[in-house]
Amino acid sequence: MESTESSYVSSPEQPRKKSPPPPASPLSDAVEKPTYIKLLVSNAAAGSVIGKGGATITDFQSQSGARIQLSKNYEFFPGTSDRIILISGGIDDALKALELIIAKLLSEIPTEDGDDAEPRMRVRLVVPNNACGSIIGKGGSIIKSFIEESHAGIKISPLDTDFLGLTDRLVAITGTLEEQMHAIDLILSKLTDDTHYLQNMHAPLSYAGVFFSGFDGIPYAYVLPHVATAAYNSTNHGLNGAGVKFQHNKEDRTNSVTIGVADEHIGLVVGRGGRNIMEISQNSGARIKISDRGDFMSGTNDRKITITGSQRAIHAAEDMIMQKVSYASERETD
Repeated sequence: MESTESSYVSSPEQPRKKSPPPPASPLSDAVEKPTYIKLLVSNAAAGSVIGKGGATITDFQSQSGARIQLSKNYEFFPGTSDRIILISGGIDDALKALELIIAKLLSEIPTEDGDDAEPRMRVRLVVPNNACGSIIGKGGSIIKSFIEESHAGIKISPLDTDFLGLTDRLVAITGTLEEQMHAIDLILSKLTDDTHYLQNMHAPLSYAGVFFSGFDGIPYAYVLPHVATAAYNSTNHGLNGAGVKFQHNKEDRTNSVTIGVADEHIGLVVGRGGRNIMEISQNSGARIKISDRGDFMSGTNDRKITITGSQRAIHAAEDMIMQKVSYASERETD
């Protein structure tokens, strides 16, 4: 999804001068005005933000005065395997919490000995589509001014139409920590004056109501325990005794396959903390959905795993899944 980011906004090409410290927020006279920041982080980064026993996130909340929440292990932003962090509170408190989070993640980026370059990471904010106009401006005038003032790179992705019901876009910000925080300060100050943005402050972190258009109505998720699973109306094929396979044909626009895996083997496919299924998805390029507990292939005790993407991605994901299952079956027969 991110490869389709708009290219009409980018960082200035001329050599960058050191960005001055960000000025006091334009809303400094109304710091108690509630606002929020949503950003994406990997599952591993989410663990760093939480810390052992929640110590890190508790400390960040104490230092900043903002509230910090994370989506659950399997609640990802559609089209990614990234979780959502929600920071809420006064604008200055929210910015302070965000700076603590980014600084923490930057500190964990490995560097080579003798490399004095400042570590960098891309920050991806989640912004409602109907609020993006307030930070773009006529002809991109506002966002260009933000780029010039902060020296950060700012790109706004188009709305991903592959996901029905998705109304959020991603705003990617690159640069040094100082440049990123300056840019985010400018962006957040503008968004906090936008009623459309504030109306989404209490929106749920999960995207259970978002549907991938190629799923024939199956909600987007890897594992989402409270959504219904659509019926499958195709011919079944044996899969080396390991499960049942259904092929979905929808004008070849999107390829989708459903395989059955024994309920007792699902844990091996998912992995601890969802690690296995995320690795399979990332390595294959396919999107993966596992049915709820008790939702089996007709006439079996096999859970449904729906794989969607290109034929190559589907085959790769299917092979990886069946390797996990075959390994478990071999151990049981030893």
